[in-house]
Amino acid sequence: MFTTIQDFVNEWTRENQSTQRVLDTLTDASHSQKIAPDFRSLGQLGWHIATTIHEMLSRTGLTFDPPGGEHHAPASAKTIADTYRAAAAGLTSAIHSQWTDESLAESADMYGEQWKNATTLRILISHEIHHRGEMIVLMRQAGLRVPDIYGPTREDWIAQGMEPLV
Repeated sequence: MFTTIQDFVNEWTRENQSTQRVLDTLTDASHSQKIAPDFRSLGQLGWHIATTIHEMLSRTGLTFDPPGGEHHAPASAKTIADTYRAAAAGLTSAIHSQWTDESLAESADMYGEQWKNATTLRILISHEIHHRGEMIVLMRQAGLRVPDIYGPTREDWIAQGMEPLV
């Protein structure tokens, strides 16, 4: 659990940079890639990640600009990436200006339960990582090169002349 605002900001910065790299890799053509007909598309997952930042954290009382646009994912991959970039920056700025370390111990109603703000921040990051993992599978299916996140990708190994592990 986070005990200081700076602890959160440090981890949030690392994780949102990774998510931003994933979103910046998407193309308009890859937007509709799905694992199966009744599942979210790559674009819908990206939009969900981008819009959840404000949706979730506004429940804690933090105020920052909500994402513009519709409930449904826009057709433009760039719009999704730019929306995420603005939401991530808005959250960081809002936390720095509106909360203190003591705010992390305060609770807010989150989907019918009382969560400490520190818990909400942890779940936000975990939620993003979860959906980013789904996106990476769809990116491979769509023929996109996946950026390295926690280590080299298969493509990175090959580019370095190494035999990828299988």
